[in-house]
Amino acid sequence: MKGTVGELGEFGLIRELTSRLTTTPAVRIGPGDDAAVVSAPDRRVVASTDLLLEGRHFRRDWSTAYDVGRKAAAQNLADIAAMGAVPTALLLGLVVPADLPVTWATELMDGLRDECQVAGAAVVGGDVVRGDTITVSITALGDLRNHEPVTRAGAQPGDVVAYTGWLGWSAAGHAVLSRGFRSPRAFVEAHRRPEPPYHAGPAAAGLGATSMTDVSDGLIADLGHIAEASKVRIDIKSGAIDVPSQMNDIGQAVGVDPLQWVLNGGEDHAIVATFPEDVKLPARWKVIGEVLNPSAQPQVTVDGAPWTGKGWDHFGAEGEA
Repeated sequence: MKGTVGELGEFGLIRELTSRLTTTPAVRIGPGDDAAVVSAPDRRVVASTDLLLEGRHFRRDWSTAYDVGRKAAAQNLADIAAMGAVPTALLLGLVVPADLPVTWATELMDGLRDECQVAGAAVVGGDVVRGDTITVSITALGDLRNHEPVTRAGAQPGDVVAYTGWLGWSAAGHAVLSRGFRSPRAFVEAHRRPEPPYHAGPAAAGLGATSMTDVSDGLIADLGHIAEASKVRIDIKSGAIDVPSQMNDIGQAVGVDPLQWVLNGGEDHAIVATFPEDVKLPARWKVIGEVLNPSAQPQVTVDGAPWTGKGWDHFGAEGEA
């Protein structure tokens, strides 16, 4: 569709966006009424919300609108999975300037819809308003299916630490893009469109995970949340983490130790969890550390020593996350 969102108007834009959506059996009433109705058989709803701001979390010269949609949905749906829940629905709040091409908004919605389909969820509603800077606000919902939520507070000394998904790929892709390149493509795409292992969250809950989170701010930072909430020390064995040869090549090219990306890089949305030592984990899970009694205070160490790198902090860094 040609033209701008200003020319199309608020209600015309809403009609155009909602016409592109699909649904799931969990959606009783979708877009078009005062509110959506989503079934919650468990009678508890898991909810998460997040914001993406143009220039801070995405750049239009780096990512297409479709990429932004996939990324926005993924980072919120991953939070649902990291609680051990199954994603069910997503709500969109969209702020756009009047001169934005309609095609950008529709491609964003296509990305949201397609990522929801990967996770088994659906976009069920939202709102659009005019503003100077593109802002994408997402609220994701999920269902626990009669299981208890897996929080950050349950790790116990003696547990093992394991992850599934990708670590450091998005950060390596960001480094490539920052230097004006577009390859290796796999890492650039990992930054543009993360691929969280949604099904691993509920599966980990079924395996008896004692704590869990997704890696959004960096492995050390996010495990730090678990250590603090559980009042334990977590020690990571750096040699147990897979570092792909291409990531090593990128690191050599840009002068960065790729372990920095693996331990500090966020936005891959891998799932990391702690499990009792006797749990037999499927091959998709990689054991990378252990939970110990805290020494002076809860913390995360690497190979027994404090790690000086920092993960992503929205109020402590500039540029795109």
